[in-house]
Amino acid sequence: MSKIISIGKAVPAFRHNQEDILNFMQKVFAMEETDNRKLRFLYHQSAISHRFSVIGDYSRPVNEWKFYPQSEHLEPFPSLELRMVHYQKHAAALSVDAIRNCISGKIQPKDITHLITVSCTGMSAPGLDLQVVELMDLPKNIFRTSINFMGCYAAIHALKLADVICRSTRGARVIVVCTELCTLHFQREPTMDNIASSLLFGDGSAAALITSGEGGAKGISICDFYSEISPKGKKDMAWELSSSGFLMTLSGYIPDLIEEDFESLTGRALKQNNLTCQEITHWCMHPGGKKILEAIHKSLHFSGGELEDSYEVLKEYGNMSSPSILFVLEKIMNKLDYNKPNTIFGAAFGPGLTMETFLAKT
Repeated sequence: MSKIISIGKAVPAFRHNQEDILNFMQKVFAMEETDNRKLRFLYHQSAISHRFSVIGDYSRPVNEWKFYPQSEHLEPFPSLELRMVHYQKHAAALSVDAIRNCISGKIQPKDITHLITVSCTGMSAPGLDLQVVELMDLPKNIFRTSINFMGCYAAIHALKLADVICRSTRGARVIVVCTELCTLHFQREPTMDNIASSLLFGDGSAAALITSGEGGAKGISICDFYSEISPKGKKDMAWELSSSGFLMTLSGYIPDLIEEDFESLTGRALKQNNLTCQEITHWCMHPGGKKILEAIHKSLHFSGGELEDSYEVLKEYGNMSSPSILFVLEKIMNKLDYNKPNTIFGAAFGPGLTMETFLAKT
């Protein structure tokens, strides 16, 4: 049985108050005062206090902007090429920071046998996996693969692959690293999708060390995975390429879909392990936004406090896409009492609309 031994986190240098990003986006969107009031209301209801970014402009006056043009009408607006230059510059270094934090005191870099990189906010070849191998001087014969454009649920898909590797390869020491630079892709047209993206997303990286269980290291054992697609939400969450960056579709209908379907999905996931909701000791839910967490709360008839870790991650980091659920899981693992049984159920959502879940125990 595979085991998650540790999780390491890393965030960029720039920590922005939600209010500062609001002020920045008001300049970018250039809306009338009525619409600005609506925007302020949405930001103030987001349950987010801070977000991190590789871009410093979001807390700077216009005359100190470096990524966005200081010119009237923001021309030339950052192109896809410029955004990918910044991704290339920052993503690998941030990934290495997360991996080093993950393996510190556990294993040496040379002991890593498999590397799985996850991202939906940048792409190149040679890619993030090869950059990490080079920066960390990892073995040249290391098994490596990449998971791209799966969005917020991609970390669970990566854990699923790591679990398969560990169950079939004795002595496997797999690193999954999820790195997203979402703030590279903020747009200037004040559509509802662009507004939602600007008020929710942040940058971050998380790495997990998964082993095949030998040696008796403390950790959580991966028990099972369950996934479903809800075709009726196919058009409500999506990534698309454009000349000015990656465009996010994030419909306001998603929380309704989750509230409608999540209880039955959770029931089916638990049933195949002969479990009930009452037997889950920790809920590791992707903090996709306040409304999504509220929808989960309503759907599962929670009484209060079950999603505390998810709300804390949302407050301090925003939605970082794929790393987010690992940030939540790291919080849970840090406060587990490993001397007693613990059962963790996790879930995340992404394009499709896809709902991925996992089950882990101590």
